[in-house]
Amino acid sequence: MIDFIIVGQGLAANVLAHHFHQNSIRFKMIGNSKLSNCSNVAAGIWNPIVFKRLTKSWMADELISELNIFYSACEKTLNTSLITQRQIIKPFVEDQEKNLWLKKSQQNLGAFLNPFINDSHHLDFKNCYLNDYYGLVENCGNLDLVAFIKKSDEFFKHDIISQTFDYSNLKMEEDGIIFKTIKAKHIIFCEGHLVKHNPFFNWIPLKPAKGEIITIQTNELNFKNKILNKNGFIMDVADQTYKVGATYAWDDSTDQPTNKGLLELKEKLKKIIGCNYQLINHQAGVRPSSADRRPIIGQHPKYKNLYVFNGLGTKGVMLAPYFGKNFVNFCLNKQALHPDINVNRFYDSHFA
Repeated sequence: MIDFIIVGQGLAANVLAHHFHQNSIRFKMIGNSKLSNCSNVAAGIWNPIVFKRLTKSWMADELISELNIFYSACEKTLNTSLITQRQIIKPFVEDQEKNLWLKKSQQNLGAFLNPFINDSHHLDFKNCYLNDYYGLVENCGNLDLVAFIKKSDEFFKHDIISQTFDYSNLKMEEDGIIFKTIKAKHIIFCEGHLVKHNPFFNWIPLKPAKGEIITIQTNELNFKNKILNKNGFIMDVADQTYKVGATYAWDDSTDQPTNKGLLELKEKLKKIIGCNYQLINHQAGVRPSSADRRPIIGQHPKYKNLYVFNGLGTKGVMLAPYFGKNFVNFCLNKQALHPDINVNRFYDSHFA
């Protein structure tokens, strides 16, 4: 008997697989990577600041500390480079924005807001529209999600079963569960927005948000290891190659890119750069955002061997390492799950 079956093959499933591996928890991962494109599309950015209110993102200090430890360990395990430390360039629209930035950089956001106000006229970022002044956000970066999942799949190849999970083959027993010929103590579902098809957890309140992103090539830009954020973002991913995003749509749960999304991204890009470029890719995926913007993790109210790990939304790269560790400690050491993410917060509304 193994300890866990992980259902899913995206970011959440692979983060859990690494946590399980680090803690000698025996598992099998079952999933069909073609069912959801989200983890293969996302830019993998982590950002500690909510720009709309210029406040710290929820639990930013703890989350960023843990993600750096976790993904660095994964780099060693997988023998590959996965994370890029970056600064975010944030142009100021008006003086009030600049003054607020200065004030908060000297108060509780000092670890993230660089207190130096940059004059765009002295900056050698050719063909970028930066207004007159801009600030820099520190302790940001991105995870190469495609490489993380690909290398993880290779590393865990003997523990991965590539197939669409069939719920009708899941049987409950007193000491665990059985799926076909596999017997396990527990099963955890990491299915993203496709949890809507799961008969055990289709009641969790997700609010999926489709996102589209494009990749462009141009030799007329020259910034490196930076993310330019201006009602959208552009980020270098290779020599003369940049990702541009992103869109949000709540009325479409397909992974198909749309003309509407492409036009929106091109309009965003017009306001960020002023140069020629070649469009080389256009992708879409559905983010598993939750109704209250917090992860949804924990135990089924009736079947105690069934768990869910979902609701990572737009900040999955930031959230998954910390709460994956929280979940492992919950299982091994009976440490309580963080109350803001525990699925039990929805029990009363669905199982009263």
